[in-house]
Amino acid sequence: MIRRIFLMAMMCLPVLGIAQELTASPYSFNGIGEMRSRGTNENRAMGEITVYQDSIHLNLQDPSSLGALKLTNYSLGVNYNSVRLRNADTKVSDDTAGIDYLAIAFPITSHMGVGFGLAPRTAVGYQLQAESINTDLGGEREQINTFSGDGGVNQIFLSAGYAITKKINFGVTGRYSFGTIENENIQFIEDVEFGTRELYRSTLSGWDFKLGVNYKDKLTANKYFAANIVYNFESRLNSENSQTITSITNLGSTGGSEQVITLGDLARTKLDIPYGMSFGFGVGEEKKWFLGANYFFNQNSNFEDRFFNVNDNVIFEDALKVSLGGFYIPKYDSFTSYWSRVVYRAGLRFEDTGLVINGEQINDFGISFGIGLPVSRNFSNFNLGFDLGRRGTQNADLIQENYFNIRLSVSLNDRWFQKRKFN
Repeated sequence: MIRRIFLMAMMCLPVLGIAQELTASPYSFNGIGEMRSRGTNENRAMGEITVYQDSIHLNLQDPSSLGALKLTNYSLGVNYNSVRLRNADTKVSDDTAGIDYLAIAFPITSHMGVGFGLAPRTAVGYQLQAESINTDLGGEREQINTFSGDGGVNQIFLSAGYAITKKINFGVTGRYSFGTIENENIQFIEDVEFGTRELYRSTLSGWDFKLGVNYKDKLTANKYFAANIVYNFESRLNSENSQTITSITNLGSTGGSEQVITLGDLARTKLDIPYGMSFGFGVGEEKKWFLGANYFFNQNSNFEDRFFNVNDNVIFEDALKVSLGGFYIPKYDSFTSYWSRVVYRAGLRFEDTGLVINGEQINDFGISFGIGLPVSRNFSNFNLGFDLGRRGTQNADLIQENYFNIRLSVSLNDRWFQKRKFN
């Protein structure tokens, strides 16, 4: 039954992905959108640390974890996001929901595991307005520009992990990314009957790879030390671009004039995605507790999007993130108390997104917590997680986001490739 449910979900995901609205962040115009591939619900509830791995859960951020996998694992994560946006003059709110990931992994041998799945990689969903004075038509006229965008990039991934020794695991992930991003600019000038709509459309696709290494060794009879390194190679996305200009009325309907712009050498471009890496360490006690930290780095200063730019005062710098988190299980094998077998998770993170607008750095700070509820003797569980955070600033006429996320996931375990004892 579990396999049938999972296969049905796999078949439905491409359809669901088309209709997903995953972000309402004005900062999602950055690059190819807001990053969505941040790991499983379990990892995100621990501040997005990647250093922890065990034999019954997936770790989507570190493929080396598959070398320790002992059971077939089906994972599905969904989310609900509520965000409050404010600047010096205005307060608005928005809500979004969607699928975070859908994946399956299984051990091939006692030392090797593989996994594959589908997940959003980035999401775009913003609306911005800028007012200025236009003097091109004689005199001073008020000009209003409204920028909006939607879409994003999805990914299909295949990972493999191998236990080189009892202490060291190695893994690799290959990802194929694909998706469409649309950016729109609507312009109205005072006392001009028709406005102008410019629609920029980019269809993206490409491959990239990452490697992971995890080290785990005993400190004492009960406690252990863990460390990991994950390296994302620099990659390149193919981008097929188009631009359409349309005359519109003040009501937004088409004014009867439309022109498709010939883009020349910008019709097909290569979008370079800079390299990134992370490393972490932690200590813990098997089936009892774990505390870990991760440091993430992305060379975003090399990013350049020649096709569309919302703000001329945007600068890309290197992105940094620090995460701290862990879990606690009162008594994993308790027969008398269900709540003693529940996994309690918590974490926090600070992120310098690498985005600088009007001279202001856009930072993101969040705290997270959650629980893992056991549902069967195969160590399957439902996971409920929460995020509270703040992104951006009200300085320099910018926008501050206060967000609240609810995340629900299932991690179902099964045993494949068992030898039959009876014919």
